[in-house]
Amino acid sequence: MKSLRWKSALRRPSVLGLALVFGLVVPLAELAPIHAAAQAQPDPAPPATQPAPDPNANPVDLNWAPPALAQLGAQASTKTSFSLDRSEIGMAAALTGGNDEATKQAINKIDGISVRLLRFGPAGIGDEASVEAVRDAYHLRGWKHLVTTESGAKSPLHNGTTDLWLVLDGVNVRGAVVLFETPKSVTLVTLAGNLSPVDLLHLRGHFGIPRFEGSDFKDAKDK
Repeated sequence: MKSLRWKSALRRPSVLGLALVFGLVVPLAELAPIHAAAQAQPDPAPPATQPAPDPNANPVDLNWAPPALAQLGAQASTKTSFSLDRSEIGMAAALTGGNDEATKQAINKIDGISVRLLRFGPAGIGDEASVEAVRDAYHLRGWKHLVTTESGAKSPLHNGTTDLWLVLDGVNVRGAVVLFETPKSVTLVTLAGNLSPVDLLHLRGHFGIPRFEGSDFKDAKDK
């Protein structure tokens, strides 16, 4: 099987790409003004000097993923990855519409999101140790590890749960990582923003976040 390599940076989809990613059918005439406005914006000139580090910058790097994910990617039959910044998230939310108030509030808290999806052939995931290495990488970073309440014995999920790591900056939540594993797929979602576990429940099914089961999260140590 021919292996594919992760690109050094996640692709930035166009407005039309956003419509395709989220399964929307939107007349091109409606997208054209938005797309034209985006294309008309000139590239910013590079700064003359290196700016000082921003103490309020989000510690979540949307381009980073554990090295073990690349090992899994070499075994995958298909791979998909994309990222959205705050403005693109707003456009995507406007295109989908129909969100309840709690979901809208959760969307407004997102500063950026990246999604990496691996799909495997009929034999499924051949190296479970690599998936565990992905989990270990976030443990080594000291991020708070939660899991969803179990979905039941018939759930296709690994151990019947979905993994969630909260990125803490002191007492503040600055981002989150969701790992969704089934026998034939692995989805890794990284989000920047002041999000709570409850927000993640409302964001299921949006922006590439899987519709994982469970009505709550608990400490992974209590599994």
